Amino acid sequence: MLMPGPHHPMIALVCMLAFAVASAEELVDHVYTIPADEWRYVDLGIGQRPELVEVEYEVRAGSDQVRLAVMRREDLEHLREGLAQGVVDETEPGRSGKIECEVRPPYDYVVVVDNRMGDDRAAVVRLRIRLASPPSRGIPERLSPQRRLTVILVSFAAFFAIVTWSGRKLLPPVRR
Repeated sequence: MLMPGPHHPMIALVCMLAFAVASAEELVDHVYTIPADEWRYVDLGIGQRPELVEVEYEVRAGSDQVRLAVMRREDLEHLREGLAQGVVDETEPGRSGKIECEVRPPYDYVVVVDNRMGDDRAAVVRLRIRLASPPSRGIPERLSPQRRLTVILVSFAAFFAIVTWSGRKLLPPVRR
């Protein structure tokens, strides 16, 4: 139960901070033009922890045979050379698609927008990429700095709210 008084806005602020820290990070929301028979890529810049990658695309104009792929950066070199490459996940060629996959260090990953499957038209593609922490599998060994700060702020807010409430309940009988 939330208490009335000056502490109510503080608790609301702490809750909003916790929600903001836990939400996904929008990495890309951009419209690209991919020439016919070509592909483009976006480097994900994954750090030292696993990430959940959510990628979606929609062709706004042009070719209707665009494919999306998430792959390791080293496989991008194979793609450049026309060799067979591995992918983490990919969509079927079409006008839109979505991928949700988990990527893990120590590899670097990229998202490839491929317009080599269809006709001789360029494709105007809206690409959205979001990174989020993957669902936890058990108790984490260490919390990220953002989560540590959230835990500290929530703990302080709860502590001061309890002390203030207790003080208000105990002080009036003592003063009589």
